[in-house]
Amino acid sequence: MDILHCDLNNFYASVEQTLNPELQGKYIAVSGNPETRSGVILAKNTAAKQMGVLTGEPIWQAKQKCPELICVPPHFEYYVHYSKRVRAIYERYTDKVEGFGLDECWLDVTHSKIFGTPYEIAEKIRAEVKAETGLTISVGVSFTKTFAKLGSDLKKPDATTVISRENYKQVVWTLPVREMLLIGKHTEDKLNEMGIFTLGDLANGSVVALKKRFGIVGERLYRAARGEDEEEVREAHTERDIKSVSHGTTTLRDMVTYEDANKVIFYLSDMVATRLRRYGYVGEVVHLYIRRNDLTYEGKQRKISATHIADDIYHAALELLKSLWRGEADKPLRSLTVGVSGLYEVYLGAQMSLFDERKDKNEQLEYYLDRIRKKYGFNAITRAGILDNDLLSNKLFSEEDLLPFKR
Repeated sequence: MDILHCDLNNFYASVEQTLNPELQGKYIAVSGNPETRSGVILAKNTAAKQMGVLTGEPIWQAKQKCPELICVPPHFEYYVHYSKRVRAIYERYTDKVEGFGLDECWLDVTHSKIFGTPYEIAEKIRAEVKAETGLTISVGVSFTKTFAKLGSDLKKPDATTVISRENYKQVVWTLPVREMLLIGKHTEDKLNEMGIFTLGDLANGSVVALKKRFGIVGERLYRAARGEDEEEVREAHTERDIKSVSHGTTTLRDMVTYEDANKVIFYLSDMVATRLRRYGYVGEVVHLYIRRNDLTYEGKQRKISATHIADDIYHAALELLKSLWRGEADKPLRSLTVGVSGLYEVYLGAQMSLFDERKDKNEQLEYYLDRIRKKYGFNAITRAGILDNDLLSNKLFSEEDLLPFKR
């Protein structure tokens, strides 16, 4: 296969600079609203990055590093618009274009020889994107999706990197394992414990030991590092299967007590359950992620009976919270995220016999809630427990969090 991975450089910040030429040549960051405690850096341009500004850090901290930093609010409608324009350029060269967020795409150009070699196609695409949108992209050219992604990360901004069957050992195997897709901090730590620090170590390690430690994912990582990733690029407009549904929020003030966190978890569980039913799924694994006010991050999951009922998700998430956080004896919480995975489709309204009597009643109740919310908005009706706690007056949720729920 001949695969390109195209990555729009500093996408959000670059769009903002394109929309407002006065921002050119300055230190720019796209950020949330500091008044609602979502005041963190969402994206930054190269100049700000060189000053040490990091995605996810608070605005005040970023400005200590870069006093001249200009923070602008996000304009997601424009990001979607530019993403579609750029994707239309990609589709001139192949119908196999697979998105990975708004700013990244894989392209299979195996059968696009009429336009030149894969490298020549990459160069043409880079030039067209710059000329037609004012944005720049970095492109990785390789024979697997994993290596193409690695290539686009190696040279930024506005560059093309080729990782071939001839040079991949020299280029890829010297890199730390964290550079490869699917390897986060948690997985990196576990690999390091096994004596695996570089992608060369991973490629030449024991697949048996990796499978024992990580299951089927271990074998997948091993093969990806060896250039044996055979996953194909999906055709344009082909959606990925939904793997999980989650919702999170950063609260207006720190959550100090279990009562604070309890109400937030229920609200998030209700939103997740509503989306599961809307998509036609039940799930059997509940996830809870917490971020303390020192920005340390932790998460856990547990398996439950398949459900799309808010109560079930809430009780599982609450148990996870108690295993992760010690309430007033611990550091206060800044944000919470509730998610459900292990999904499979159900025919809603026709599977009542699958559930016990309690679930049967709860499910009927939640279907009525769905009908009301569909007509009048998510917050047209809610739980008395949430109203009793008065999340708004207690300064936990912002007005933005409580806007009518949209898909």
